[in-house]
Amino acid sequence: MKRSVKLAVILVAVLPVLAGGVGTLLGSGLLHPMKRCLTPELIQQADTAMARVDAKREDFEVRAPDGAMLRGWKVRPPSANGDWVLLFHGVSDNRVGVMGHAEFLLRNHYGVVMMDERAHGASDGDKASYGWLERHDTQVIVRALLAEEKVDCLFLLGESMGASIALQSAAVEPRVDGVVAESAFANLKEVSFDYAGLRISHWLGRTIFRPASSLALKAASREGGFRAEDVSPEKAVAERAFPVLLICGTRDHNIPPRHTQRIFEAAKGHKEMWLVPGADHSAALGTAPREFERRVIAFYSGIHSAKHAEQ
Repeated sequence: MKRSVKLAVILVAVLPVLAGGVGTLLGSGLLHPMKRCLTPELIQQADTAMARVDAKREDFEVRAPDGAMLRGWKVRPPSANGDWVLLFHGVSDNRVGVMGHAEFLLRNHYGVVMMDERAHGASDGDKASYGWLERHDTQVIVRALLAEEKVDCLFLLGESMGASIALQSAAVEPRVDGVVAESAFANLKEVSFDYAGLRISHWLGRTIFRPASSLALKAASREGGFRAEDVSPEKAVAERAFPVLLICGTRDHNIPPRHTQRIFEAAKGHKEMWLVPGADHSAALGTAPREFERRVIAFYSGIHSAKHAEQ
């Protein structure tokens, strides 16, 4: 018994020190995620999906405020309803990662913009900032879209990191009419506890492994020029009252449902929340495809109808 107690004391004393060392190493890596290249095979997969709904894509390039070139596609359905949706993919992914969402939106007559986020896919940028810089990227993308297209309603839809970017973007871009966000984090500091806790328990990240979280965020904040608590969808939905449909799987251990619930509670505009039974991280479309499509289209259609009723 004494030996086991001694071992436990040693672990409690040593683990935070080791966690601190790991956190220091991970800090810069947080801003430089692995890239999923936009390969010919992925482009072919996207073209096959678009062919199923008779959609046509064209290259769409926009220069970000800091000079980075953002690259993506503008995709038109064969019969357009005049509304457009900007899609936002997750970390270490690219535009093809949201092709399933694009396909059902195109089938329902929405125009779609699919961009690689900065430091992802074929886009430039030396770091990802989880919304801090990307929200202003969205503003120039919107400006470029409106310069080329007649847009009735403008919507955003994002997954994971992309969901967090979409919510922060809508706070600074008043022309956004509504946002669908799945598996968004409440703020960068809060989600660091989940990852520091090895996706087992955020309490581990707040206690034994807190040095890993603190030092990683300190390094990332210093390099990125932001405070981790300010990279915050939770603050964004409180700053501007825009309609939101928040989605999260009940089995999401990457960004657990408490993040979605916090954002929902903070939102000032029309808000809906769907906790998807049995769905893992960003897996609602795969888990319940028909219900996902039904809810998203109903959400956008409701906003469209309300906007025209006011005119």
